[in-house]
Amino acid sequence: MKAVVVVPTYNEAAALPSLLDAVLESGADVDVLVVDDASPDGTGRFADEYASRHPRVSVLHRAGKMGLGSAYRDGFRLALERGADAVIEMDADHSHNPKYLGAFLARLETDADVVIGSRYVDGVRVENWPFRRLLLSRFANYYVNFATGMPSREISDATSGYRAYRREVIEAIDLARVRASGYAFQIEMAYRAWRLGFRVREIPITFEEHYLTSSKISRGIIVEAVWTTPLLRLTAPRGERRDVRGAEVRTGRPLG
Repeated sequence: MKAVVVVPTYNEAAALPSLLDAVLESGADVDVLVVDDASPDGTGRFADEYASRHPRVSVLHRAGKMGLGSAYRDGFRLALERGADAVIEMDADHSHNPKYLGAFLARLETDADVVIGSRYVDGVRVENWPFRRLLLSRFANYYVNFATGMPSREISDATSGYRAYRREVIEAIDLARVRASGYAFQIEMAYRAWRLGFRVREIPITFEEHYLTSSKISRGIIVEAVWTTPLLRLTAPRGERRDVRGAEVRTGRPLG
């Protein structure tokens, strides 16, 4: 399985060097695609220099800051054009530990089409979060499950940005139809995959808040998630549950 880790960046020069080192040293057989939105701090230039020394790393430069969802859509498209069988989302700020990459790939190889790194499987797994942020995250996921109908026993962390997709899922979703930008992008992708009948699984991860991490949650991102989530039921197509080869599986079969 050829896997590509897509890492969107905007002013991540302080964090990206050690993140790329950690990914390449993780033992997982992955390439890395950095998607930089013309970072004023020179992140794109550093990424180019790093890629010149490491053939497993490449860089996609965009004209400016156009949103997380847009960065992932462009990154996913390029990864698939280059023959990726799987695509993994990862933040550049070290909140997502590369040690889990092997676990993502292992689940894709066995019983999953989408793998979400969940902070809420078997308890709460976050480090250095203020209680207010934890409360916001938990409420957001309860709201998503309620508004979309996705069962929490299957998808407990629809807002997580650490996840992996098989290429068949991305192709079936049709990225041109995915409109959300901020954290709503994660919600929309999970919902569309689930509603199309793909096998969505979760693995436990610990979200690690580091000194290099800066909050990317704005009022606009929250408003987008609140208003767009209920509309997903009206816009996302429904499909039969199926395995990754496209063979239909009996609807209602337990996914756990």
